[in-house]
Amino acid sequence: MEITLELIICLLALGLVVGFMAGLLGIGGGGIMVPVLSVIFISKGIGANSAVPLALGTAMTSIVVTSFSSMRAHKAKNNIIWEAFKPMAPGVVLGVLVGTFIVSITSSLILSIFFSIFMAYISVQLFLNKKPKPSRALLPKPYLFCGGGGIGTVSALVSIGGGSLTVPFLIWQNIDGKKAIGTSAALGFPLSITGALSYMAISGLDNIDLQTFTFGYVYLPAVLFISIASFFTAKLGAKCTQILPVPILKKILGTLNMFLCVKMLISVVSEF
Repeated sequence: MEITLELIICLLALGLVVGFMAGLLGIGGGGIMVPVLSVIFISKGIGANSAVPLALGTAMTSIVVTSFSSMRAHKAKNNIIWEAFKPMAPGVVLGVLVGTFIVSITSSLILSIFFSIFMAYISVQLFLNKKPKPSRALLPKPYLFCGGGGIGTVSALVSIGGGSLTVPFLIWQNIDGKKAIGTSAALGFPLSITGALSYMAISGLDNIDLQTFTFGYVYLPAVLFISIASFFTAKLGAKCTQILPVPILKKILGTLNMFLCVKMLISVVSEF
């Protein structure tokens, strides 16, 4: 796939949006990146069987930079509950490995359908701004490990940083909201690192020309341009949390996610 000025502009624009939303709402951006990247790859002649996992792997790798930055910020503010992090982190890593293995053996059409259903659920949560009711104390370590495993698996399948699953899971255990977000951010770093390395290890692209710029299912130019752009707008998004109406923006993001998922499904289905 030729790296044109048009492609660079699209990737930079995507990074600007993802970075701003990440700073403003604390999301990893996979819900935006995966459908957009899928459509871009398909429009450039990449087969649907490669376009979707390539988008998943590229999105997961692009999250590494923002997740590391977020983890450092929350660590400085003492917002990480290490008692929850330590048993959950190994489960998250194992879950990501399982999730990427499932991706490697699953049809892109099925992956697209699963992604769209999951993002529809997340979009509804964003639109309703629904939060779980705290009901108990921190679970025993084996349960936290299993919870981390489930979060890691789903996160790898849909290329998210895990926050949309981890935060409600921790709040349900009576952990303060800020601490839940901080712990989720800390878990997002090993999750994204493991996911990136796992997607790089997957082979099977059906387009030989594309492989010049890839490691496994990670398209390096997209990671580069998205990461550069998102690095600058993430800080802007964080500053705007006190200015912009976040509840309204969550509803807009939920609507946008739904639209992008439908667009991705149409593009993928048309290729089969």
